[in-house]
Amino acid sequence: MSSRDTYKKSERRYSMVQRVSFSLLALILFIYGLIAVRDFLWPIAFGFLLSYLFFPVVNWLEKHSIPRILANFIAIVTGLGVLVSLGLLAYSKITPVAGDFPHLAENGLRNLADSISGISEHFGFDKNETRALIKEQAGNILSSGGQYVQDIFNATTSTIVNFGLLPVYIFLFLYYRTKFAYFLMMIFGRKHREEVITILREISQVFGRYMAGVLAVVLILCIINSSGLLIIGLKYPIALGIISAIFNFIPYFGTLLGGMVPLLYALIGQNDPAMAFRVVILFIIIQFIENNILTPNIVGGNVRVNPFFIITGLVAASIIWGIPGMLLIVPFLAITRIVFTHIDAMKPYAFLLGDQGTSKHSITLDKIKNIFKKKGR
Repeated sequence: MSSRDTYKKSERRYSMVQRVSFSLLALILFIYGLIAVRDFLWPIAFGFLLSYLFFPVVNWLEKHSIPRILANFIAIVTGLGVLVSLGLLAYSKITPVAGDFPHLAENGLRNLADSISGISEHFGFDKNETRALIKEQAGNILSSGGQYVQDIFNATTSTIVNFGLLPVYIFLFLYYRTKFAYFLMMIFGRKHREEVITILREISQVFGRYMAGVLAVVLILCIINSSGLLIIGLKYPIALGIISAIFNFIPYFGTLLGGMVPLLYALIGQNDPAMAFRVVILFIIIQFIENNILTPNIVGGNVRVNPFFIITGLVAASIIWGIPGMLLIVPFLAITRIVFTHIDAMKPYAFLLGDQGTSKHSITLDKIKNIFKKKGR
């Protein structure tokens, strides 16, 4: 090989390393930027997402000769009214737990101290000294609780302000939606006009159905969780069932996270290992029902995203944006899949992101019906 060929080969390698380095640097800076301005971005992202939920109502009102401003106002106020009504209903069921919280905390601390001191005795530690140490540490936590309360208050105040901006963002996205659409058409040119319109329509359908499906799943799980906790005999079944169901706004992990609430109550609040075991069995069953029947049939057919990327996306989003990121990642993965589907060079990535090729392994209502039909023959 001549020195000239060697030089060209080295130059190509250097160019490739340079491109990879710049790409990694750009990715790192992009992620850092998302983390740095997350409190600014996530309300806008939620406003964008929820505007698609209100769009069918607004569009229907506009078709009936109602001005856009008034249609937006009616849809948003009605949506907030429904949300507040559901919140007040949930609050009325959760209030008994909140009123009994000091007593539950005292019992929980005593039960926790007894359990840990009993375990420590088997390892050669003095039971009374362990109990005294736990009480001392608990007292230190309570004595410094003012700072924790202040931090929580500051975080809560910031969150309330951000949520207060949501109706504004929703209104603006709905009001200027035509302008945004024309902006995208101007960017991609007249040649891709029809394709841009198709992508926007698909995104609108997916978002609306996804949000409606998630709300339906959460409401169904409120009933299932509460009924199950009532059957196994846990105290406050409705309140704990509603609290655990709310966690299902987080896909896949929601049922497990929600199940921790009644589990901790059974272990620490009631000091009843047998009840805790029943709670574990109940939520394993609910997890199976939610992951394999409810979500795939009510929500999964809308987003059509590979569960592998949903789970990895949830983990990455929780690191970058916390809980808001976990709530937002699935619909934005769905947007990515839709956009990639309409770009020839990105279609392999759309296939990878999608759920094609795994339908024969999924559990659907039709498959369950066919099983019972075969047994009935």
